[in-house]
Amino acid sequence: MTADQLQSLIAQGLPCDHIEVSGDGRHWAALIVSPAFEGKRLIQRHQLVYATLGRRIQTDEVHALSMKTHTPAEWAAQR
Repeated sequence: MTADQLQSLIAQGLPCDHIEVSGDGRHWAALIVSPAFEGKRLIQRHQLVYATLGRRIQTDEVHALSMKTHTPAEWAAQR
């Protein structure tokens, strides 16, 4: 799996205002900005992202994914 493929999978399953993915093919880091995170706790946000990957997490195609998840307002405040 490539960073572009992983980014595409997340973007297909979750409305994203901004997304960045980097990694080595097994260990990934993602910065995701989505309005779907509004009102969600951190664990709920991560669960939404994991849901977009489905079996790829279960089958170890994506071994590890470190995430920074923000709402659009949080992202704007940080920039």
